[in-house]
Amino acid sequence: MNQSTNMDPASITYERYDPKQEVTQLEAIRSMISTDLSEPYSIYVYRYFLYQWGDLCYMALDKGQLVGVVVGKLEVHRGGPLRGYIAMLAVKEAYRGNGIATKLVQMAIEAMGNQDADEVALETEITNTAAIKLYERLGFLRSKRLHRYYFNGNSAFRLILYLKPNHGSACCADDSHDHDHSHADQVDDDVS
Repeated sequence: MNQSTNMDPASITYERYDPKQEVTQLEAIRSMISTDLSEPYSIYVYRYFLYQWGDLCYMALDKGQLVGVVVGKLEVHRGGPLRGYIAMLAVKEAYRGNGIATKLVQMAIEAMGNQDADEVALETEITNTAAIKLYERLGFLRSKRLHRYYFNGNSAFRLILYLKPNHGSACCADDSHDHDHSHADQVDDDVS
């Protein structure tokens, strides 16, 4: 149990974004993200994601109140792989440390995988060690450092999770050779 709120993690429920509830859900998502993330977003950014990929947005609720959210998208990346993208992840500060962010990200990854995603990408501030640890525990790899990526001047890491075996590796398209080598140097380092 999180000592700061005395909340019971079992009381948290998880739901997919419901476009029929746009008026209340969109405003709750927007309010929480604007409080918890350093990047300012206009209403149009939220609509861009939620209108097209609302099925990749999941919410954590405590007695009906939004306490966490993940927002994503899924599309072909530069004519190549089908790339899922985690655009936003936020959990209210009082609820952090209870596995809510991990569960939300896992739900988004699973939904993207069910839609045949090859990989999932995201960016996070290099100073956000908690987020970096969370994503790396889930198997994400650091792909690139993006200098002064955010409006606040902070740099970011691009992280990628490969969902399919041998994805992105032409050398291993077949199993005709010994696999005693690493593909770490072949990680996608393009700029979205």
